[in-house]
Amino acid sequence: MKTYRYSDLSFEELNALTKRPKIDFASIFETVQPIINEVEANGDGAVKKFTEKFDGVSLDVISINPTEQEVNLSNEIQDAIDTAFNNIYSFHKAQVQESLVVETMPGVRCMKVARPIERVGFYVPGGTAILPSTAMMLTIPAMIAGCTTKVLATPPRKDGTIAPEIIYIAQKAGVDTILKAGGAQAVAAMALGTESVPKVDKIFGPGNQYVTAAKMILQNSEAQISIDMPAGPSEVLIIADGQAKPAYVAADLLSQAEHGKDSQVVLVATTAFDMNKLENELESQLQELPRKDIAKEALINSFILTVDKLEQAFDFSNQYAPEHLIVNVEDAESHTEKIMNAGSVFLGQLTPESVGDYASGTNHTLPTYGYARMYSGVNLSAFQKSVTMQVLNKEGLKKLGPTVEKLADLEELQAHKNAVSIRLKDIQ
Repeated sequence: MKTYRYSDLSFEELNALTKRPKIDFASIFETVQPIINEVEANGDGAVKKFTEKFDGVSLDVISINPTEQEVNLSNEIQDAIDTAFNNIYSFHKAQVQESLVVETMPGVRCMKVARPIERVGFYVPGGTAILPSTAMMLTIPAMIAGCTTKVLATPPRKDGTIAPEIIYIAQKAGVDTILKAGGAQAVAAMALGTESVPKVDKIFGPGNQYVTAAKMILQNSEAQISIDMPAGPSEVLIIADGQAKPAYVAADLLSQAEHGKDSQVVLVATTAFDMNKLENELESQLQELPRKDIAKEALINSFILTVDKLEQAFDFSNQYAPEHLIVNVEDAESHTEKIMNAGSVFLGQLTPESVGDYASGTNHTLPTYGYARMYSGVNLSAFQKSVTMQVLNKEGLKKLGPTVEKLADLEELQAHKNAVSIRLKDIQ
């Protein structure tokens, strides 16, 4: 990992460190658009074709009803899923808000109520490993929000089946349809609908650059869908001071680096932190990892920034806006007010990012690529929209009506004024 010193860098040089590697979306869009077009034209047949082409799996049917599937899991796996499921459920259930009612003036009541986005799709990556954690992070808040149509897309295994862990979670969360496909074709099938896949209104979930491109294209198409957020490679930024154990910091850096060669791994450390011990820990822990070649490549493309004081560390972190922020400093919770831009934050020596990835209760579907400056991670409200309502009685219309008449006059919208005037005349 390259090392820089905060005090030696200009504003422009610090800003350059916050930049992520560029993604060539133009060429990716050129690859993805024909896939979307074919799914729109040929539905299930196109999904089968691309699943065979990209995943080497020949499908008889592209979707299944999870309630009709038998699942056999070991007690240990089922208990682990149930514990994580319950924690995620508890945290998201607590986010349910009462309807807002405000009397803005006598006789005028305004309300804001939450309503579920009725049809939602979840993209759960497959590839080299199954991701039951992502399945839970997406389906549980949708269940709590009351979404009525829930479609989960995930790549099939080589025999065309879906991992029983994913089916079990789908059953617990009330998922209606499992789409046995990944990639751009799965996103297109959910966004557009096919013979056996219901069309959805919003698509959630992480994926590779082709999945992300498909989400972005379809959001700006006649499919009329929205997406949770744009996303790039996964990332972590760790702030560490002299009390931080180098073994813990190394483990946290590597847990992010093993995601992929393009993962972003950043350490911002005070001069009191023991860099020599960190170097030794990184080397020894790296050798034990099955994915050490991937992690090593990610570390080569990452960096360390040393700071003289923690204020500099938090300033840089807010500028970088990481997906995951680990604050491994003394009395970590006393610094929370300094944190403005981060997807999810892990406070203290005993809070590795892994707990949020799996089972603490917070959601791990988070903004990357600096989007934490303006996007939240997935939460209950992501599966809802707000509807405002108002009701006036006679007193309210008498008090408010003249104001509306004057403003409508000012904007030269006579019919708007008449809609109030005709009522005022009736109640005088």
